[in-house]
Amino acid sequence: MEVTPFPFLNHESFASFFTSFQEQPDQKRQKTDPADSDATPFRDILSSLLSFDEDDNTKSQFQFQSQTQTMTDNFYPIDGFFQEPDQKDPPRPKRARTPNGPDANFSATASEAEAQSANGGGGGARRLWVKSRSKAWWDQCSHPDFPESEFRRAFKMSKSTFEFICSELDPVINKKDTMLRLAIPVRQRVAVCIWRLATGEPLRLVSKKFGLGISTCHKLVLEVCGAIKNVMMSKFLNWPDEERMTRVKREFELVSGIPNVGGSIYTTHVPIIAPKVNGPAYFNKRHTERNQKTSYSITVQGVVDPKGVFTDVCIGWPGSMSDDKVLEKSALSQRASRGLLKDVWIVGNGGYPLMDWVLVPYAQQNLWTQRVFNEKAGEVERLAKEAFSRLKGRWSCLQKRTEVKLQDLPVVLGACCVLHNICEMRNEAMEPSETGFDLFDDEIVPENAVRSVDAMRARDQIAHHLLHHSFADTGLP
Repeated sequence: MEVTPFPFLNHESFASFFTSFQEQPDQKRQKTDPADSDATPFRDILSSLLSFDEDDNTKSQFQFQSQTQTMTDNFYPIDGFFQEPDQKDPPRPKRARTPNGPDANFSATASEAEAQSANGGGGGARRLWVKSRSKAWWDQCSHPDFPESEFRRAFKMSKSTFEFICSELDPVINKKDTMLRLAIPVRQRVAVCIWRLATGEPLRLVSKKFGLGISTCHKLVLEVCGAIKNVMMSKFLNWPDEERMTRVKREFELVSGIPNVGGSIYTTHVPIIAPKVNGPAYFNKRHTERNQKTSYSITVQGVVDPKGVFTDVCIGWPGSMSDDKVLEKSALSQRASRGLLKDVWIVGNGGYPLMDWVLVPYAQQNLWTQRVFNEKAGEVERLAKEAFSRLKGRWSCLQKRTEVKLQDLPVVLGACCVLHNICEMRNEAMEPSETGFDLFDDEIVPENAVRSVDAMRARDQIAHHLLHHSFADTGLP
């Protein structure tokens, strides 16, 4: 690489250039340095001080002080730069913004909060910019003078039952007020959940009814449903003990004449949105063929007592599974395998297999005894089907696809079953249009319909007992 020299780099020109460049700041310093002026009093005092015969240390000390003073005089302090007050720029006051429209409410709220904090902060609580929503509908419903019939139509239960549920859930869902905002009352939390389950309306309508945010309503529904499952399910949905089972058997025998019946079983399907993961497992072929529309569902298996109260539920298995497969996966089957269902019959329809503890109708009715037995077994099985009809009629969220995620849906369905039991135990009446909800759950006969020889013999004995002890209707065609 070739480097071209500067044109002036010869010894003489460069020396003269450097000399002139070096002498220029010295001359300027002599003109501007006040310490070099003969008229400066400071230089006269310094000269007189240096004229004394002192040692080298004292002279160097005075020389250092003189240099320090000179440097200090050449710098201007910031505070004294403006000598006159009039020379300073006056402060410009900031103009307060006055928003129009919905933001005006936000600014007013902020101004009130600032005023409260300026007054000491002890009297008022801090506030957030919260969007104002109307709570007129809920305030009207929660008023003591609100008609009982209107309240029952909105929440599918009476005021007394609603207050009972609130008292049961109060220790779990009650929240405390904070410095930022007031907590949502327990009654409003429970009302949001029950109204959502009873109507099946989307969350945006729930938000308008109760004056809360959409996400807040969604969280309240899941929170209250979880509390119902954790707190109330053990009290109102459990398998009967020995004393209660004795009463259940006696009541079933009065209805059908079949002895040792401990429950009636039925399995229904709840429609869901097609899941993104493992979607084919939830595809319901039977509902798709019936409705001519692609359907996805999950199953709800339940056992009820003579009053239609659930004593056992199994929720969440995919809709493609048959009834007998769901039964094999349930906790009820595990309970029977451990011998806990000894001397107890669970009566179901033709979609279940005949086992040592499951009693189903005859597939072919060739004999009188078989026809009589199928009639009486159908009366027991009808109790479970009517209970599921009331369940879906009371909680409309089970009739159509819901916005709840698939992983949260079993908790919501379990809460519906618990609330159904509470309403049934407290004899809550339903509208005629609600009790007649049609269930479209086709029966599929399992491949191995008979799985116990002892169960076949027991069923034949029961059939003969019904025919020869005046439990049969001799007027059958």
